[in-house]
Amino acid sequence: MLFCFCMSVSAYDWQTDLQHRLRCDFNQSRESVVNYIRKYIPHVTDEQIARWEETGALEQMILDGEKVYFSRAGRNLFRIDPQCVAIWNKTHHEGWSDEQIACMKNIPQILRDAPWNRQHIAQARRIRVTYTLTVNADAVPAGERIRCWLPYPRQDQTRQTDVELISASQQKYQFSDPKCAHSTLYMEQKAVAGQPTVFQEVFEFTTHGAKFDLSNAEPYDKKSSIYRKYTAEREKHVVFTPQLRALSDSLTAGLLNPVEKARNIWLYIDANYPWASARNYSTIENIPMYVLQNRHGDCGQVVLLFITLCRIAGIPARWQSGFQVHPWAENMHDWAEVYFEGIGWVPVDQSYGITPYGRNEAERMFYFGGIDSWRLIVNSDYGMPLSPQKKYPRSDTVDFQRGEVEWAKGNVYYDEWTNDMEVEYLD
Repeated sequence: MLFCFCMSVSAYDWQTDLQHRLRCDFNQSRESVVNYIRKYIPHVTDEQIARWEETGALEQMILDGEKVYFSRAGRNLFRIDPQCVAIWNKTHHEGWSDEQIACMKNIPQILRDAPWNRQHIAQARRIRVTYTLTVNADAVPAGERIRCWLPYPRQDQTRQTDVELISASQQKYQFSDPKCAHSTLYMEQKAVAGQPTVFQEVFEFTTHGAKFDLSNAEPYDKKSSIYRKYTAEREKHVVFTPQLRALSDSLTAGLLNPVEKARNIWLYIDANYPWASARNYSTIENIPMYVLQNRHGDCGQVVLLFITLCRIAGIPARWQSGFQVHPWAENMHDWAEVYFEGIGWVPVDQSYGITPYGRNEAERMFYFGGIDSWRLIVNSDYGMPLSPQKKYPRSDTVDFQRGEVEWAKGNVYYDEWTNDMEVEYLD
């Protein structure tokens, strides 16, 4: 079902929008952050705070002349700084996470079954998702048309099949063009005074785990369209800066096999850039350089670093993202795909890295060339136009996961709506 858009022209200023986004992310005072730290380090000093700020372990910035801290700066400190990590671990004694428990069973099954499948897939799961996006009451003036893009499973993936829309909250809806890098279900509603505006979709899909044998990679055909496209720079976040060139060269020096080159890059990032909660990607100029300078990153940030270092090394790599849908552990997630001649595109999950629960080398290295059965694939690239096209900059100008909302006079940012995802496991 198609729509025709005739939106009025209105003044829009990105700098004003950016300041609002930064204020949403950087909303903690020094006092609140120090109080959090004191729960674990009672006698923390100003010198320690200054050192953590300098290293990027305690993220802060100056906004309107005031030093403010990232909303999760306190918790992130105990993920990033090695001494603080040790203090956290002594206090919490955390066991395996829910997704790790699911993968401890799933990974050996994939390793057992995937070699017998021509497509290298195994362990199918049928999943139903109810996804709801609720725009706050009066976030948009009454009578104005609200445009909404919800995440929807891609239908061009070997690992993701039998996609079916069960229901949608609006009678009229539009699927994105299959060629679009971001897979969406688009709907519209008019805002009603004093009432939230709800958009909802229910869909089912079958997802498969995968594991590839990487022992037979062939020399690249450097004239192929795949090689030329996926070893090139991409505005803004796959840029071959001198620092990134030097790092890629140092990690791949003396290596001729592309699999070994990519594995070295993957291992280096896994060992040196711990996971931490991230600010909105739209507020960062160059994400791989941000990771390099701050020495940490969430899943999408380290994936962009991995992709960039691979491309510099002449290894085709691309973005893939959506959700992890492990039982009791549903969340947004990003990973990569790398192309090896004679093998094809293979998944690489950078932030999952070496599995700490792996019982042997194959299980520990699983996520280099393998992926578990608990994935919902929505995106095959980053920062591309939506379909139908959005007028104003997205709330996340890089990734597309939570959804996007706008009206005739501007984008509707995350602080004006909520999203909820309910997952049912059908087999």
